[in-house]
Amino acid sequence: MTDSAVRQEHEPPKGKLSNLRTLWSFVRPYKLQLVLASFFLIIAALTVLIVPTALGDIVDKGFSADNAQKVNDYFLVFVGIVSVMAVATACRFYFVTWLGERVVADIRKAVYERLITLSPEFFEENRPGEIVSRLTADTTLVQTIVGSSVSVWARNFLIAVAGTIWLFVMSPKLMSYIIVVIPLLLGIIIVVGRRVRDLSRTSQDKVADVGARAGESLSALNIVQAFTQEKAEARRFGEHVDDAFVAAKRRIQVRAGLTFAMIFLIFGAIALVLYEGAQDVIAGSMTGGEMLDFIMRAVFVAGAFGALSEVYSELQRAAGAAGRLAELLSAEATIKAPANAVALPAAINGDIRFDNVTFYYPSKKDVAALDGFNLHVKPGETVALVGPSGAGKSTVLQLLLRFYDPQSGSVTLDGIDIATTEPQDFRSHLAFVPQDTIIFADTIAENIRYGRLNASDDDVKRAVQAAAAKEFIERAPEGYDTFLGERGSRLSGGQRQRIAIARAILRDAPVLLLDEATSALDAESELKVQEALEHLMEGRTTLVIAHRLATVKKVDRIVVLDEGRIVAEGTHDELVAAGGLYKRLADLQFGVGV
Repeated sequence: MTDSAVRQEHEPPKGKLSNLRTLWSFVRPYKLQLVLASFFLIIAALTVLIVPTALGDIVDKGFSADNAQKVNDYFLVFVGIVSVMAVATACRFYFVTWLGERVVADIRKAVYERLITLSPEFFEENRPGEIVSRLTADTTLVQTIVGSSVSVWARNFLIAVAGTIWLFVMSPKLMSYIIVVIPLLLGIIIVVGRRVRDLSRTSQDKVADVGARAGESLSALNIVQAFTQEKAEARRFGEHVDDAFVAAKRRIQVRAGLTFAMIFLIFGAIALVLYEGAQDVIAGSMTGGEMLDFIMRAVFVAGAFGALSEVYSELQRAAGAAGRLAELLSAEATIKAPANAVALPAAINGDIRFDNVTFYYPSKKDVAALDGFNLHVKPGETVALVGPSGAGKSTVLQLLLRFYDPQSGSVTLDGIDIATTEPQDFRSHLAFVPQDTIIFADTIAENIRYGRLNASDDDVKRAVQAAAAKEFIERAPEGYDTFLGERGSRLSGGQRQRIAIARAILRDAPVLLLDEATSALDAESELKVQEALEHLMEGRTTLVIAHRLATVKKVDRIVVLDEGRIVAEGTHDELVAAGGLYKRLADLQFGVGV
């Protein structure tokens, strides 16, 4: 599926303001802060509108030698009004900004908590880089809106509405000149705003492409440099950046045109009002203070309408971001517990059965990864899965871990269909060592303790000893407290694999799944770990995937897969004697005739 197709399939409504309703559920818990922010916002807006009246009174009644005391009084009143306005504005800023930070923190946690429960299928169809962009860039946009823009919009809306009514009361004649412009302004805001909304969505998608491209190439930096593709990657990244710039430039051009139209129309109307007001002052139908009052208030109202157009554009962008976040929040995991989940017993024997299982990966719906697959693994039995790449070996473990559900057939543990259980409850009985070792940016001890978070330090050390990892850990700069860096960058491949094995040993689960668990080890380490694994596998049901057949010679049974089906099974000697695919694989690894 192409990136554009993926985006189109999962694209929310294009920035409709109704998307902002998603944010209300996160704002609602903080009613006190919302009420305080609203209260100070109203006070700040009202004081802005009162300032022109105070100045008008000073001009009309204060500028004379006979009214020296009144001059002082009026200026004191003016200073008092300004002080109230300053305090209210500062309090509004504090509570609104606090609300924005708190809401965005809650959104990020909620989105991540949802993402961490989604099935691998979701990430086959949605690029992790783009999802991370939503979690960071989109939430930053939402933070701007909740923590600033909505407050600015509400404040300017109050000033615009209340100020317009006040101006009508003061001078219907002068206000009639302004009222002609308002419908035109609103029409421009609505029409151009829709265009800005579409361009903003395009711009956000392009920025997501930039992040995804950078993440992909940097995560594979060793491959990029090994194949000397630095310039090619830089060129491709530059193309994505330029595409994002072009999209942003279109949005900026439209917004710049909107700003020009707003300022020209608003202040053109003010110039006309100023001229007519001057004529009224000359004619004596209006005082100079009233004229100053009207003009200042008209300027504030005009500025409020201008700010509304700016904020409206921001709201459009935030609506697109909120829609994208709402999409993640509403994403449903395909793997989840049924309404009446079956509880597994505390003690699991480890009897595993695949019954006529057929499975297609979502991204490869025309090729069956497993086709009519049947397998029974008895409690305590160790079974190795071998076969060429793409035969379906890893798929068996993926289904047993219930990362996917088969299209037909069933997978059972101790006779219980795992699709009827709660996934976390079921997986707690499994220990898994993947082929691609995952190491977190944490200490050695915490990476091992990931297998069982409540494990003691002694438990961790015993698992390390069993995984033949004690020597290199004790040589590390800070021992068990050594920080391993991003994805375990400070460890060799073999060291990372032994950490993963120690993690599985610490898990102490009745079912053990090993996917090429010793593939990155040298011969000496492999021998030590193999001995540890053999001890670990005693009394446990174990499924082992191995390409190196030497590691599975001693297992109870070897199952040979090809094209999603079992083509042979038995011990190493039995399969070699029978000929066929296993013997060909053995001949390639051990030499002809072995």
